[in-house]
Amino acid sequence: MGRHIVLDELSRGVVDKLDPESAAFVNSSGLAKVSPMGMGLYRIEPVGKVGSVRTPTVQLEVRPKGRLGLSRLLFLLSYAGEQGFRDDSVAAVEHPDLWSALAESLAQLAERALSRGVLQGYLTVDESLRTVKGRIRISEQIARRPGMMVPLEVSYDEFTEDIAENRILRAALERMSQVPRVRADVLSRLRQLKGKLDAVTRLQSGAPLPPWRASRMNLRYHAVLRLAEVILRNSSAEAGEGKQQTAAFVVDMAEVFEQFVGTALREAMAAHPGETRLQYGALLNEAVRDSDRLTVRPDAVHFLGGRPVVVYDSKYQAATDAGASLNADHYQLLAYCTALQVPTAWLVYAGSGEMKLRRILNTDIDIVEYPLDLSRPPSEILAAVADLAEQSWGDVVRQAREQPARP
Repeated sequence: MGRHIVLDELSRGVVDKLDPESAAFVNSSGLAKVSPMGMGLYRIEPVGKVGSVRTPTVQLEVRPKGRLGLSRLLFLLSYAGEQGFRDDSVAAVEHPDLWSALAESLAQLAERALSRGVLQGYLTVDESLRTVKGRIRISEQIARRPGMMVPLEVSYDEFTEDIAENRILRAALERMSQVPRVRADVLSRLRQLKGKLDAVTRLQSGAPLPPWRASRMNLRYHAVLRLAEVILRNSSAEAGEGKQQTAAFVVDMAEVFEQFVGTALREAMAAHPGETRLQYGALLNEAVRDSDRLTVRPDAVHFLGGRPVVVYDSKYQAATDAGASLNADHYQLLAYCTALQVPTAWLVYAGSGEMKLRRILNTDIDIVEYPLDLSRPPSEILAAVADLAEQSWGDVVRQAREQPARP
């Protein structure tokens, strides 16, 4: 069993012994920066991402600040992924080793999903046949075989196991089966589960995941598909001989936090008039040439009657644990308010603490710092986002009432 090195994402790093192959793989994974120090020693420094890299000789794990467990991390990942369903959070087995937790969680959820057999559904098939089946694709028939009666270009629906849900599940089981040093009993379960899906088309490496739609028909697959998509989008694994067997699960927490806040906030603001747009781009300066344009892109802007009324920006603050933010964050939000002509910006940051209002001198602009404690249960995190939506909307209403009284 190789060595297990655990770092906090805010730590300054450690000096440890690595073999050159493992050092090169860690660097290429993007999880950490590895610099040679001589005599086989390397300095390993977090770079703002979390996850785990495993090689035949070492496992490096970088954990989120606040010691978030795997269940909380998967909740943020799956919510930010916008799969379109929110009824249940990703179930995960907590374990000191991230790979063991992922493998055991996937095995348990897949066993539950497949306990009543492999899911079947309708798949639209386009084929060239000598007999009519389904409907004839007239335009393709004329384009490909003008004047010919056979073969016929037809399209029909087939009830089969070879559907998107099973393709995604098979790919995740294969990916996890390739991770080095997965416990033998868990590996055996993963392979047995994959065997049930042998009739399903194997996804090509690097190909986009096939789309699917959540419904009552595939309800028993929801939890495992949520975890499977998280694994496939954030991990890589190569099954090879000897030292070529490697795996990486790497997550950019700043990006995940930004996507989560945007998605959850847009859903919460749907209860109020107007619409919330994510990653809205706006012009900051007057410019004749495109090359002279300065633009801003806040994480979320709420519009009412086609006009922006409030702006939001999220900061995970992985580089510092100083609480609300650095001055640069406030300068950025001031620019957003100026460009969009809105009086209030909300700075949502990952952490605990109290909400703070900062009134900017010589302006009518307020910046509100709003903490979002990710260590809380998912229901409480979403309740906090709902509270953010309620308070920010209340501020919009208050300003609209006061506006006529201003000179």
